[in-house]
Amino acid sequence: QVQLVESGGGLVQAGGSLRLSCAVSGIILRINDMGWYRQAPGKQREWVASMTGSSNTNYADSVKGRFSISGDYAKKMGYLQMNSLKPEDTAVYYCTATLMERLGLYKTYWGQGTQVAVSS
Repeated sequence: QVQLVESGGGLVQAGGSLRLSCAVSGIILRINDMGWYRQAPGKQREWVASMTGSSNTNYADSVKGRFSISGDYAKKMGYLQMNSLKPEDTAVYYCTATLMERLGLYKTYWGQGTQVAVSS
């Protein structure tokens, strides 16, 4: 059974850093792309960053220059390095990935989320 499991969230002061990890478990052929979303209390889930292949990255304007998405697909891992954190970054962060489960069969998965809280 394929699952995504996030880790690395926590409480940090404004200006601090956190590194989120996303582990893909289960048997897959390859990772096609990975991304991160977040959902703050009372708000809709929003896109944060995405990576297609191993080097094509994109970021929401609100995190550009502060967050960095990366991945080690051989290890079935994805990461989100978050620097210069602000209180408005407080949210539950979700990892998502499109995986090839067998030739020609792609499926998108979501993790359960990890809480990030930034104090002022």
